[in-house]
Parts: sequence; structure tokens; C-alpha cells
Amino acid sequence: MRTTITIDDELLIDAKELTGLQETSAIVKKALTLLVQNEAARRLALLGGTEPDFRSAPRWRPDEQ
Repeated sequence: MRTTITIDDELLIDAKELTGLQETSAIVKKALTLLVQNEAARRLALLGGTEPDFRSAPRWRPDEQ
């Protein structure tokens, strides 16, 4: 999909230097991918501990036979 966006010049320069990516489209794609991953992880973390009947899985320890 093609779109037109306005990006802060200094921010784009910093992103290019930090990532080594030179194409603006590659930087935008990387940024969107990381945004989606970050948001998904945040939402998953918010679900933590919401299952009151959940029993922890038994752990195997090498010293226990």
C-alpha cells in the first residue's frame, strides 16, 4: 500500500544511523513491525494472572528423582 507521511528529518536520520537501513520505506516497515510486536506484548502482559483456577505446571529438578 502506498501512503504519504511526514517524518521528522532528524528522527529519520537517527533511525538510519542506528539501524543501518537507508531506505525510508524499510525504516517505516521496521518501525511498524516493532510497534505491533510491542503492543501485542503489552496486551499479553496485561492478561497475566487473570486465570484464577490456573495451576502451575510441575517443575522437574535435576536433584529430584
